[in-house]
Amino acid sequence: MSTTFATTTEATAVTTTAEAPARSTRARAYWAAGLVSGAVAAVATTAVAGIARAAGVPLAIDGEQIPLFAFGQLTLMGAVIGTVLAVSFAKWARRPRRTFVVTTVALTAVSLVPDVLADAGTGSKLVLMFTHLVAATIVVPTLAKRLPA
Repeated sequence: MSTTFATTTEATAVTTTAEAPARSTRARAYWAAGLVSGAVAAVATTAVAGIARAAGVPLAIDGEQIPLFAFGQLTLMGAVIGTVLAVSFAKWARRPRRTFVVTTVALTAVSLVPDVLADAGTGSKLVLMFTHLVAATIVVPTLAKRLPA
């Protein structure tokens, strides 16, 4: 009986160690994709804000200018949140890609609400909302295409 138990324990240990590197490799791939797409999106949103500011759109809330670097910082933060969702859904969701896309589309829509309600001019509101959509358009498909259907 103890021989059978030892064999079973060894088989379990082998199975566990064989699955762990594959899961870890996939998680690293999601993180790499999320951070690279987040960096690209950060540059894109900062460029959009810079172009809007150069065109005369004030980009101010409550009369206070939003610094350009804030667009990149918040975009990277959103990409990290999206990557956490992708890694989590890949591990626990029955249909990770669909769950990720539905969740991120809903969260992108919700992220527009503060812009609509902000004490800012129409031009500022539109540019702020546009930066959310630009970031989501870059990050969401990049992560979604890597998730299992």
